[in-house]
Amino acid sequence: MFGDLSKDKPAYVRAMFSAIALRYDLINTLLTLGRDGAWRRFVASQAAVGPDGRVLDVATGTGELARHLAMANRRGTVVALDFCEPMLRKAGAKMNTSSRVGQVELVLGDALHLPFPDETFDCVTIGFALRNVSDILAAFGEVARVLRPGGRVVSLELVRPSSRIARSLQGLVLRRMAPALGGFISGSGEAYRYLPSSVEQAPSADEVKAVMEQAGLRAIVIRRLSLGMATVHMAARGA
Repeated sequence: MFGDLSKDKPAYVRAMFSAIALRYDLINTLLTLGRDGAWRRFVASQAAVGPDGRVLDVATGTGELARHLAMANRRGTVVALDFCEPMLRKAGAKMNTSSRVGQVELVLGDALHLPFPDETFDCVTIGFALRNVSDILAAFGEVARVLRPGGRVVSLELVRPSSRIARSLQGLVLRRMAPALGGFISGSGEAYRYLPSSVEQAPSADEVKAVMEQAGLRAIVIRRLSLGMATVHMAARGA
């Protein structure tokens, strides 16, 4: 249905998210046992900028993280970027029906080629995207490029936890619940077979930190959430 991942990962990922866009939020909530909202709220709290600040949410999907950012930054501007048009349409519909959301600008674009000038944003967030890009170093390089000196980056990602109990729980959710429940609700079982394999192949928290440093980001702090099932990396761009 989605093509050959080994040949063209961006096209595969775009087709996959296009197929599940309408049910993406519900499935995420079910498969994270309701924790995804708390994780996003934490990211938004760490991404706070001044009243006129500009925040970029890379790979925004249906705009859930952008929505939390906008609620926390009503006087500023949030730019929500994704390369999947159906996901952006869902994000736009969501913003239009929420009176608590500040100014959000939706942009169709690629995380590896951000369509913005250098030093445009005070903060850049990335949620659940590193497993889906074909070049993590290039993605963080683009993030560093569009950040102003001293600007902040906050990345949220699903990873393999170090705790045996947490690994067992995650394996149950991703390997058994995800394909069955996700496929039933969205009609796309393949998309939710991709999810567990992408988590297993994801870089560790320390590997992500090393890539961020290679991209020119500094003062990196790692925060593990929900028994280590999700990891937040916070960093700053040097002068």
